[in-house]
Amino acid sequence: MTEKKNEEEKTEKVKDVKEAKPKATAKKPAAKKTKVAAAKAKPSTKPAAEKVAKPEKASEKKKEEKPVATKAKATKPKKKKVRKEAPKERTSKRKVRVGRVVSDKMDKTVVVSIETSYSHHLYKKMIKKTKKFFVHDEENLAGVGDLVEIMENRPVSKNKRWRLLGVIEKAK
Repeated sequence: MTEKKNEEEKTEKVKDVKEAKPKATAKKPAAKKTKVAAAKAKPSTKPAAEKVAKPEKASEKKKEEKPVATKAKATKPKKKKVRKEAPKERTSKRKVRVGRVVSDKMDKTVVVSIETSYSHHLYKKMIKKTKKFFVHDEENLAGVGDLVEIMENRPVSKNKRWRLLGVIEKAK
């Protein structure tokens, strides 16, 4: 009997040692983890039955309690409201300029010079600025010195982005 008691005491001591906290060993400190990473790394050790359900918000309870009404798919389609108005004239967003023809030596192209003047912001002196445009003249109507009206257009060639609307005044 004494042998059995000795064996039982030994097994109890071994169990006690296993249950006791292990001795602190020299380990490197673990890197800091964010809450999200810590949650992913440590899954819950509690069984599903022991997990406590979180209290639900009052707004969520109300949503669940209301029965969901289903709509019938055989409803009539809604009629679209049609406005009956007079057709509007299309207004162009293209720029229109008036200038003098400087050159008409090219075929179906004239060079128009447009002069703009503005006041200097600091010295208030009037400054004249001249810009030349290559204009598409399909019928070769314009001549040197004519006052013409031109409109912005899609690119016709490498330099031509304007077209002739009409001759306002012929040269003398």
